[in-house]
Amino acid sequence: MATVDIPAGRIHYVEHGEGPPVVLLHGLLMNHTVWDPVLDRLPEGFRYVLPDLPLGAHPEPMRPDADLSLRGLNQLIADFLTALDLRDVTLVHNDWGGGLFLTAYGLDDRVGALIITPSEAFDNFPPGLPGKTAKLAAYLPGGVWLALKQLRVSWLRSSPLMFGWMARRPLSDEMVDGWTEPGLRDKRIRRDLLSYTRSGFTTAELIANTEALRNFSGEALILWSSADKVMPREHGRRLAELIPKGRLVEIDNAYVLSMLDRPDAVGSAISSFLTGAAAH
Repeated sequence: MATVDIPAGRIHYVEHGEGPPVVLLHGLLMNHTVWDPVLDRLPEGFRYVLPDLPLGAHPEPMRPDADLSLRGLNQLIADFLTALDLRDVTLVHNDWGGGLFLTAYGLDDRVGALIITPSEAFDNFPPGLPGKTAKLAAYLPGGVWLALKQLRVSWLRSSPLMFGWMARRPLSDEMVDGWTEPGLRDKRIRRDLLSYTRSGFTTAELIANTEALRNFSGEALILWSSADKVMPREHGRRLAELIPKGRLVEIDNAYVLSMLDRPDAVGSAISSFLTGAAAH
C-alpha cells in the first residue's frame, strides 16, 4: 500500500486509475477492502483513492498525541486530501458519517461532490444495534479486543448486535480477518479507535453538523438502502432534501454495506453519477 504522512500520522491508502479524484471512505472496524466488489464496476477516467482511516482496522497506529475526535478526524481527512493535492474531489461516504461534517467545520474546500451511501446522520449516533454494541465495547475493559475476537466467529458476527444488520450477505472470513488483524495485533490500533469512540459529542452538535450540509454547493447523490435496519430509510430522503443539489436513489435488498449486498446496482448508480458530473 502507498502511504502519506500528515500531522496525525501515516495514512495507508490504495489507488487505481487516473483522472478526477474519487475518494471512498469506510466505517468503524473496516478498511478500504469493503469497496473491492464495486471497484471493477466503476468507469475508467477517474482516480479512485481509498484511505484506511484510523477507525480500528488501520495497519499503523497514529501518533500518540493525534486528535482523533470527531473534529480531529475531519481535519485528518482534509489533511489527507491536501497531502495528495486532490482537488474537486467526489467524496464517497459509508457507515461512519463523521466525514459528512467537513462542511460544518469549514474543511470542504477540496470537495466538489458527495456520494452518500447509508451513513450515520442527524441523531443516529451510534447507529442501531451494531452502534450501541460498539459503544458498549468501548467502555468495557478489554471490550474492543473481545469484540474483534468475536467478529472472527461467523455465527457471532451474523448477530444483529454485530454485522448481521450491516450486510444481508454473510461477510467472508478473509475480509473480516483483514479488518480485525490490526487491532488484535497492536493495542495502539485499539487506542486510536477508543480515542474517537470516547471523545464525546452531543446529539444537538451532531444534528447541527448534519444540517450544515444545506450549505454544500456541489452535486450530491444520496445512494440509500431501502431495507436498511440501522440507518433509517427516512434519513436518505432528508439528506436529499437538505442538500441543495442532492438527489435520492434507493438500492433495494441491501443494508448498510450496500456495496457488498448489491455491487452491481451500487456500481451502476455511482458510475452514472460520476460520468454525468464529468459531462458537465
